[in-house]
Formats: sequence, C-alpha cells, structure tokens
Amino acid sequence: MDEITDLCRRLEVRRLDLFGSALGDAFDVASSDVDFLVEFAVRPGFDHFGGFFALKEAVPGRPVDLVNGPGVRNPYFRRQVEETGETLYSA
Repeated sequence: MDEITDLCRRLEVRRLDLFGSALGDAFDVASSDVDFLVEFAVRPGFDHFGGFFALKEAVPGRPVDLVNGPGVRNPYFRRQVEETGETLYSA
C-alpha cells in the first residue's frame, strides 16, 4: 500500500478508488482483473504517461484497468463506483 501511496503523491493523484469484482464475492483469483478509478489534481499530460503504466503495474500478476474519473459520463456507473468502491488514496 505504501508503494501506491507514494506513486499517487508523485503523480499528483487526488483520489484513487478500487471498485468492481476485487471487492466482492465475484473475485476470481485466477482470472479477475483489478479496477481503479483515478482522479488527478492536475490535468494529466505527457509527464504522467509513465505513471499510468506504473499504476497498471501496482498489482503484480494481475491485469489492472484504469478509469479516468472525470471522464466518466455515465451517471449510473459513477454512482455504482461511489456506492460500492473503496478509496485507497485521497489527497
């Protein structure tokens, strides 16, 4: 968890939420991915490109999906993440 916190600080992440099957009974150790909703304090630019890959590698041996929080336009999806997600980092 310290690695994720350090990475979030370095990348100027405002908030990082875990959501999806990783939080519930549907999680399959053999095949499930890990879903993160990420919101940056600043608009991500080219300098953040490597950081996206670092976040995707934050969970070794597991595929990671990153969703850009401000880019979520579906209100039902956003509400589901807000109601069921778990905040891992908040600045």
